[in-house]
Amino acid sequence: MEMRLTPSSEIEARIARLQGKMAQEKLDGTIIVLNSDLFYFTGTVQTAYLYVPVGGDPVFMIKKSLKRGMAESPLKNIVPLNSPKEIPGILAAFNYTNHDRLGLELDVLPMNLFKMYQKIFPDTEFKDISPSIKEIRSIKSPYEIELLGEALNVIDKAHLAVPSFLREGMLEIELAALFEAEMRKRGYSGCCKMRAFNQELFLGNTCTGSSGAFPSFFDGPVGGPGVAVTHPHGAGWKKINRNEVVLIDYTCVIHGYTGDQTRIFCIGELTPRMVRAFEDALFIQREVIKAVKPGTPAEEPYLLAVKLAEEMGYKDNFMGFKEERVKFIGHGIGLELDELPILAKGIKTPIVPGMTFALEPKLVFPEGAIGTENSFVMTEQGPDYLSITPEVITYV
Repeated sequence: MEMRLTPSSEIEARIARLQGKMAQEKLDGTIIVLNSDLFYFTGTVQTAYLYVPVGGDPVFMIKKSLKRGMAESPLKNIVPLNSPKEIPGILAAFNYTNHDRLGLELDVLPMNLFKMYQKIFPDTEFKDISPSIKEIRSIKSPYEIELLGEALNVIDKAHLAVPSFLREGMLEIELAALFEAEMRKRGYSGCCKMRAFNQELFLGNTCTGSSGAFPSFFDGPVGGPGVAVTHPHGAGWKKINRNEVVLIDYTCVIHGYTGDQTRIFCIGELTPRMVRAFEDALFIQREVIKAVKPGTPAEEPYLLAVKLAEEMGYKDNFMGFKEERVKFIGHGIGLELDELPILAKGIKTPIVPGMTFALEPKLVFPEGAIGTENSFVMTEQGPDYLSITPEVITYV
C-alpha cells in the first residue's frame, strides 16, 4: 500500500457542491477547520483554515505544515498563516472583502473559537454550514466507494486470520491486539473519527461471553469493560473461555475511509439459543435489505428491524440488553463513523444512491452478544454489500 493523493477532479466537484449550497443559503463564504472536512475539501490534513467563497477559487491558509499541504492539496491558492487575525487581510489580497454572512462548522466548533471569529469579523452574521457539509459528504463518488471497498478488503483479511491466533485462556486485550495488528500492517491509519461530541472510539470492540453485556457510555449495542475506567469500552482483562461467543466488531480506516464489520467466533460450541439468535439476526438483516429502496426514509429500516425482533421475542435483547438498548440499527460511514444516514426512529432523511452505511442487527444477553454488521453502498437497485467476509460462526 502506498500514500494516495485525492484527485483534483474530486476536490473541484466537492467545492462546487458546497458553493451551490452556500448560494442557496445566501452566504458570502465559509471557513472550514475540522480535520475531516478539511481533508474532504482540500485533500490534506494540516493546521489550517480553508476559506471557500460563494464564487471563485478557495483560499487555503496553513499554519503547519505549509510544505506538506502544498505537496498534497491540488488547490491553487495555498498561503502561509501565522495567526487567525491575518485571515481578513489574506482574503482581501484575493479580493474577498464581503463577509456579511459566513458559514462555520458550528456543530463542532468550540465556543472560544467562535468568539475569536466574532472578533476577527465583528460585522459578520455566522450560520451553521455543518448540515450542508454532512449532506454533501453523505453521497459518495465512485472514487470514495472504491476506497471503502479497500477498507473492507483489509478487515476481511483480519477476520479470516482470527482462527490462527484465537486460543482458550488468552485475554480479550491480547486477541484485540493481534486482530488490530492484522489491519495495521495492511495500512489501517490508526484513527477512527467520530463527529459526535465525546463519542470516542479506539479502533473497535472485542467482547467475549458476558463482556458483551457489559454496559458502556458508547452509543452502540455492545459495550465491553475496556482496560481501564478512563476508557470504559471494548476489550478488557477477561480470559476467553470455551463455548462462549467471541464478538469482533471493528472499523478499518484505509486512505481515510472507514469500513465497519462484525464477525462471530467460538472456541468449542455455542448453545442452541445463541446459534438461533445469530440466525435470527441474519434474518433481520436480510428483511431490512430487501425493504430498502432508493428514497426509503432512514427510520424505516430501524422500525422494521424492531418489529421483527419483538415478534421473535427479543424485545429486551435487540441492540443492547434491557435499559442499555440503543435506538438505531445502522449509521453512515465515510471519513467519519457517524455520517448520514442514521438509521433510527424519527430520521426522515431519504436513503439515496451513493450513500454508504453500516447495518448492525445485534442481540445481547447476559451470557454474551451476537449478531452481524456489514457495510453497504446504496445503488439504484438497492443496497449492495461492500463487506465480503462470509457471515458464519467460525468455530476454532
